[in-house]
Amino acid sequence: MKRMGMIFRAKANKALDRAEDPRETLDYSYQKQLELLQKVRRGVADVATSRKRLELQLNQLQQQSGKLEDQGRKALALGREDLAREALSRRAALQQQVTDLETQHATLQGEEEKLTLAAQRLQAKVDAFRTKKETIKATYTAAQAQTRIGEAFSGISEEMGDVGLAIQRAEDKTAQLQARAGAIDELLASGALDDQSGMHKDDIQAELDRLSGGTDVELELQRMKAELAGGSPQQAIEGGSGESQSQQQPQDTPRFDKQ
Repeated sequence: MKRMGMIFRAKANKALDRAEDPRETLDYSYQKQLELLQKVRRGVADVATSRKRLELQLNQLQQQSGKLEDQGRKALALGREDLAREALSRRAALQQQVTDLETQHATLQGEEEKLTLAAQRLQAKVDAFRTKKETIKATYTAAQAQTRIGEAFSGISEEMGDVGLAIQRAEDKTAQLQARAGAIDELLASGALDDQSGMHKDDIQAELDRLSGGTDVELELQRMKAELAGGSPQQAIEGGSGESQSQQQPQDTPRFDKQ
């Protein structure tokens, strides 16, 4: 079971490592830092609100304390010593509250200063992390692009490998078709295969066609000569044929003497 668990964790770790994108991880960390900074700022605002509320209460208590002091003096001036004593007693109770509120105010003010300093430091760290994050992302993107370009040039990438295989298959098929076409031409020329279309001619037929074409050219040439000499084309052709026939007869014709 321990071995199975280790294998499962190793497989899961490998899958997560393959699926993890450092740029996304950096963006997520930056987002979390921004959320923490927002919470710290919100805490500073809450402490500042509490401090302001204490300041308002202190102002009210101080106003009441001053009012009781005036009332005690007026009562004493009117000979009402009892009222003056009561006013001073109430003023003393208010002074105790003022002292307590001042202590709380000083504590809140100290907490506010600490939180403000912490927020400033955290803001500086977040700004530095953002700069470093963008630098790392740019470097990672450039390295990834350079790796892909190198793989494309070397042909080890999956896409370029498929392209290379397709080119190789196309070249193999082209070479096979060229070899087949050359073999068929050789078989047709040797007469091993019959040309069903009637377009192919063997060597003898080609020689006969060439001689026939040459005779036509000679006849046309004789006709043109007759036209230039002023004779009829038919006489020129017949004369040309007679000349050709006389040329074709052997020179040493045997003679028979009359006895």
